[in-house]
Amino acid sequence: MKATIYDIAKKAGVSTATVSRALGEERERVKPKTREKILKVCKDLNYQPNRIAKNLAKKSTGAIGLVLPEIQGDFYTEIIRGVDEIAYSGNYNLIVSSSHSRRNIVESILGFMRESMVDGVILMIPSMNRQIEEILSKFLTPIVIISDIEGLGEYDKVSIDNYQGAYSMTEYLIKSLKHKKIAAICGPRDNQDATMRKKGYVAALKKYKIPIRKEWIIESDFTIEGGEIASSRLLSLSEKPDVIFAANDNMAAGCYKTAEALGYKAPEDIGIVGFDHIAFGAFLKPKLTTVHVQVPEIGRVATNLLLDRLKDSGSNKKASPKNIKISTGIIIGDSVLKAK
Repeated sequence: MKATIYDIAKKAGVSTATVSRALGEERERVKPKTREKILKVCKDLNYQPNRIAKNLAKKSTGAIGLVLPEIQGDFYTEIIRGVDEIAYSGNYNLIVSSSHSRRNIVESILGFMRESMVDGVILMIPSMNRQIEEILSKFLTPIVIISDIEGLGEYDKVSIDNYQGAYSMTEYLIKSLKHKKIAAICGPRDNQDATMRKKGYVAALKKYKIPIRKEWIIESDFTIEGGEIASSRLLSLSEKPDVIFAANDNMAAGCYKTAEALGYKAPEDIGIVGFDHIAFGAFLKPKLTTVHVQVPEIGRVATNLLLDRLKDSGSNKKASPKNIKISTGIIIGDSVLKAK
């Protein structure tokens, strides 16, 4: 039979309250010799504390929530990996919810609030609306937001430096590879990451006085299929671009598929570059030139911020919200050549 706190108290010759203090956060109130004796009895009886009961006593669930737009795909898997790594090291369980749409983001947040399922939440928001903002303002547990949206209120925030990543890639194509005919396949209009990537691309073109051609800027949905459809439109134009800058690696993979289907060869006939540097991109041939994002680091940083907030939740002096941007770089592959 599994040993209980009462068995420990009886064998150690102390009260159950003393055992509870010795094994909990009030261990300093127990004499060292008494605590050593209790710990030895615990070892002898192979005692395993009831974590649920312990958390209830502390008014804690021992869990944190993570709400993502999707949970499929390498990008979101890497976010989850980063969050879980830090949550586990902090002795927290992780509950993951996928929102799929704005409506379900609301439902996910309300579920965590209503059921008191978690001690805090990491929320990835592609876009904001008044309903989400109002719900967040009523959320009593700590929140960390993964988003590039400005003016989100008094929350810790983690985001990719989307603007700089897209600007740097476009500048690399212009300065280092001497390209001027650069098209862009952007993400959804209401997605802030997509918006900032588009702004970075446009800003680089403007800096180097390259005309911005509206027909070479196509909105898509961050999927492989979306990349296929958008690139087929670009490659059917009478004047085609020399390079397609896809706003994520999924859409870049779609460009590869379309180019092959239409008889174009990358990089000789069309250059293709991406954004994210997710795992499956390593299997694309030729190797994809892309913007590198430390995706697991996004999850790690967000979780560390949340755990810091949980530690300080009882303090009257709360630290000011932090806004951390995850830097980007360029991974040079073989998918684009220098202009002739």
